[in-house]
Amino acid sequence: MLKKKQPIVTLVGAGPGDPDLLTIKGAKALAEADVVLYDALANEEILTYAPKKSIKIFVGKRKGCHEYSQDQINQLIVDNALTYGHVVRLKGGDPFIFGRGSEEIDFIESFGIPTSVVPGISSSIAVPAYQGISLTKRGVSESFWVITGTTSDRKLSNDVALAAQSSATVVILMGMSKLTQIIDLFQKESKGETPVAIIQNGTTVQEKIGVGTINTIEQVVVKQQLSSPAIIVIGEVVKESNKLKGFYEEFIAKELK
Repeated sequence: MLKKKQPIVTLVGAGPGDPDLLTIKGAKALAEADVVLYDALANEEILTYAPKKSIKIFVGKRKGCHEYSQDQINQLIVDNALTYGHVVRLKGGDPFIFGRGSEEIDFIESFGIPTSVVPGISSSIAVPAYQGISLTKRGVSESFWVITGTTSDRKLSNDVALAAQSSATVVILMGMSKLTQIIDLFQKESKGETPVAIIQNGTTVQEKIGVGTINTIEQVVVKQQLSSPAIIVIGEVVKESNKLKGFYEEFIAKELK
């Protein structure tokens, strides 16, 4: 008779999209998985690090396409750990950056199941970096905010209004559906000329980007047909990017015509 495996759960950050940005420790955890539960934002190429015989369950959640509710995901993790042993919960980006990782851990540990976390490279930092945007730069930006555009009650975070008052770089995740509200808040602070970059599917082959200012970015979104999942980066550091200089030179030339 086979000895039943000890239940254990590892939360692994899958990174921002490029499978090469998975950490070595994340790959090692996947190699020991009996079951992998993965999100919509976790690149499926990463599943090749898991054993072929392991069970892979897609539990993706995206706007307008909810495969499972969070409560159902929590229960699936526990049920599979108790049944099969080692469950890897693979989450896009970092599990603790708007990933509800702590909620999952609280639920799992209430059943006495041990957990561990493998941090992931957050899209909030990596996606701008792939476009040459340094979120902090001496003499330009001394700090940065990372804010969710949509809170648990589906509203825009109040922190966006506070961020608009600062000189910091502002990175907004899950904010495309609230773009008009975000723009209004920055315009109220006379920030209409502040540079903005919107990067869709960052670090992947499907990546698309649009650049402009607070006053023009909505037109750019329409022209470039940008949509979720995308990251909004607001601040002077956007035009400091060597990679985006061509975009801005073309943008300014059009503005002067």
